[in-house]
Amino acid sequence: MSLNCGIVGLPNVGKSTIFSALTAAPAEAANYPFCTIDPNIGIVSVPDPRLDKIAEMVPADKVIPAVVEFVDIAGLVKGASKGEGLGNKFLANIREVGMIVHVVRCFENDDIVHVENRINPADDIEVINIELALADLSSIENRLSKNERFTRAGDKSVREKALALRPLLERLQIHLGEGKPARGMAMTDDERSLVQELQLITMKKQIYLCNVDEEGIQEESHFVAQVKKIAEEENTEVVVLCGKLEADIAALDDPEERAIFLEEAGIKESGLSSLVRTTYKALGLRTFFTVGGVENKAWTFREGMRAPQAAGVIHTDFEKGFIKADVYHCDDLFSAGSEAAIKAAGKMRMEGKEYLVKDGDVMFFKFNV
Repeated sequence: MSLNCGIVGLPNVGKSTIFSALTAAPAEAANYPFCTIDPNIGIVSVPDPRLDKIAEMVPADKVIPAVVEFVDIAGLVKGASKGEGLGNKFLANIREVGMIVHVVRCFENDDIVHVENRINPADDIEVINIELALADLSSIENRLSKNERFTRAGDKSVREKALALRPLLERLQIHLGEGKPARGMAMTDDERSLVQELQLITMKKQIYLCNVDEEGIQEESHFVAQVKKIAEEENTEVVVLCGKLEADIAALDDPEERAIFLEEAGIKESGLSSLVRTTYKALGLRTFFTVGGVENKAWTFREGMRAPQAAGVIHTDFEKGFIKADVYHCDDLFSAGSEAAIKAAGKMRMEGKEYLVKDGDVMFFKFNV
């Protein structure tokens, strides 16, 4: 799975404004459909108070946060799965990302046109979800035709795999034909492994991002309530933010000015910070730290990695020549107050090749190549 997030939605829901605020590098934003044709790509730092706290206790010349990639994909419209609004190009862009951030317009503004000339989040979500399902349906129907030929192959292993895949493809054909995402269909672990090979859009994780006006930040609107109801039914998450407000915050270079702005707006933290952390976690990404000396750095690893694989995130030689890792958790540092106190308390552990790395671990790798 790709380790990035695609920002999708109908035209004029605020995708490019939100992307520009995320990356603090302006994407083209305009009051007409399809102002984004080629996808914009931005690398975004993951807000992590733990790294800031580590820097206070273990001095280093540089502090480097973890990052996640966002892709701003042009607006989809009804009929995109049939090529409407350059739909085929945009759908291809969505296939390349690891998960979907579905931006939903939850504000009224007569100066910003809606592609359907009305504000109805539930209908907007249905349009996008159906188009993505229909795009996957087309892929499944093509695969069914190809798979049928494989059921008559001379190679027994090819024939048996095709015969095993046929009922799953037929179930997916019915499910997607009803406009439902593939991720919502009941499957065994073996079936999910088979489906991963099909690279279906609707198997990707999806979260909803409600773009509200400034009043919507203070009080939940009926628009946001609609989205939350749908998200609950789909067992997914919702992030609420005001794209315009986030753009104003992003334009401020001084951290103190940003803090004052947030306080005056009655917000504890930027909605974009919540979005970045939510997507990072939903992608199955976690963080370990290396500290002291030249830099304190947050490294991204996939949940379930063992120590040698995590070492390989830093450099392939670390994984090849892995011997052991000295490990403590950042919470131990916060409690003890220093690395010396951690060692004195016996909280510094030596871990081997089978150690499952935990989010928040501070690691010192020993290797020999």
